[in-house]
Amino acid sequence: MNVNLYGCQGKWIMVDLGLTFGGSDYAGCDLVLPDLEFIEARREDLLGIVLTHGHEDHIGAIPYLAADLDVPLYATPFTATLIAGKLAEEGLTDQVELRVIDNGGSFELGPFGLRYVTLAHSIPDMNAVVIDTPYGRVFHTGDWKLDDEPVIGTAINADDIRSIGDEGVLALVCDSTNAFNPEYSGTEGSVRDGLMESVKAAKGRVLVTSFASNAARLETLHQVAVASGRQLCIAGRSLDRIVRAAQANGMLPKFPQIMDFDAAMRLPPRELMIVATGGQGEARAALARIAGDSHPLKLDAGDTVIFSSRQIPGNETAIGRIQNALARKNVIMITEKQAHVHVSGHPGRPELQIMYDWIRPELLVPVHGERRHMAEQARFGLACGIPNTLVQSNGDVVRLAPGEPKILGHERTGRLVLDGDVILPADGGTITERRRIGLHGVIAVAVVLDALGKLAVDPEFRLQGVPVEEDRNDFLKDAEAAVERVIEKGAANEDALREALRLGVRRVATEWTGKKPIVEIMLMRLG
Repeated sequence: MNVNLYGCQGKWIMVDLGLTFGGSDYAGCDLVLPDLEFIEARREDLLGIVLTHGHEDHIGAIPYLAADLDVPLYATPFTATLIAGKLAEEGLTDQVELRVIDNGGSFELGPFGLRYVTLAHSIPDMNAVVIDTPYGRVFHTGDWKLDDEPVIGTAINADDIRSIGDEGVLALVCDSTNAFNPEYSGTEGSVRDGLMESVKAAKGRVLVTSFASNAARLETLHQVAVASGRQLCIAGRSLDRIVRAAQANGMLPKFPQIMDFDAAMRLPPRELMIVATGGQGEARAALARIAGDSHPLKLDAGDTVIFSSRQIPGNETAIGRIQNALARKNVIMITEKQAHVHVSGHPGRPELQIMYDWIRPELLVPVHGERRHMAEQARFGLACGIPNTLVQSNGDVVRLAPGEPKILGHERTGRLVLDGDVILPADGGTITERRRIGLHGVIAVAVVLDALGKLAVDPEFRLQGVPVEEDRNDFLKDAEAAVERVIEKGAANEDALREALRLGVRRVATEWTGKKPIVEIMLMRLG
């Protein structure tokens, strides 16, 4: 969920505006957005939003937050195509200005001179951003790797990057995701042979799941399908979207027309290759639905599923659930542990060292990955001869220049969640209450009093998620007795009575279950 702010002479630019995906911490919320409180308070000084590439953690929040910021977006062609599609889906095409910059193009925003520098990654049109200011130059890498066989696009121009270093770079703001990896991440072209071997060995249908945004992997899979005598079928809306965006930008020129699912299932099994979304265990993606027999495409015993992707930390349980469902079908599974079917889109240590040698910065600021990855890259950078490093946390205000680079202070950062059609604070009352309901359950109690303040009828209880099960009736007797005791004792006013009833019922629930459920009291009077 990347948002980076650079300030100079009172003006600001934003680099990337991404989101992340909700998990068990945010029940009912699929999308988590950054809280932009800091820059929203300074929006008149924000000059623009510069996008490095089209992954969701870099552009995903644009449809939800960019219109309120009311500044232009800057992106290279493929990334701009993806953004334009998002804006159109939300009816925002006329409300958000999108400016397309050529790969390698440059432009100016106030005191900032900006230039895109094409790097390799697991999505087309990944660009670092060179940020020139009166106080020094920043090389902001975004997500990147070195790739001499990129399949789509051109290899990195090493001479161009060296020339940027020759001109002097104050700070290298650099991807840390694979800082612990002692080897090169590997080229996209090298995956072809591993996929070819695995597909040719398969005796039935083959399904390959990969990151949908990896257009180069789609081209590789197309080549493998042709060479192995199989026809290609695409399953997943995000894959359809990437194919259309790539073809609109002159990529995937020979990629086949999207095959109808019914036509795919009529093919002999050995003549079909399916490319499907869902390799990270997403419950509503194509692979999960295929594994659960709720999709028009089917897999049978002896078919093969190839996971041409890495397992993102945190997704192990979800992926394992799908793999277990496939195993129950006696489907053969191949991951990067069994064959060379995936390469990372982030730099290993040898690639980091090459970038250091090209750029030769005065200061290294690690970003991306977790804190341990950033700390490791800082140590590695110092060992490689970079004079200074600075490891920062979300919200840190870092002075890069003039003077000594250091953390000057801290601003509040936070998360928002998309809950249905409403954006809410991730730590606000609604989500906090939902967590409590999930952890402890809820009890609703209806209490009707007569004109004298006595119980007119027995109280009514409704329980949800309170762990009393077969002891429910005995629990309700104790809860009713607690209500009767509170009514008998009386209270100074109606608010005090309602609170005493709430506490009395919750005390009984805690004694029975060890939980503290939410207790709602509905108090009515007759006469």
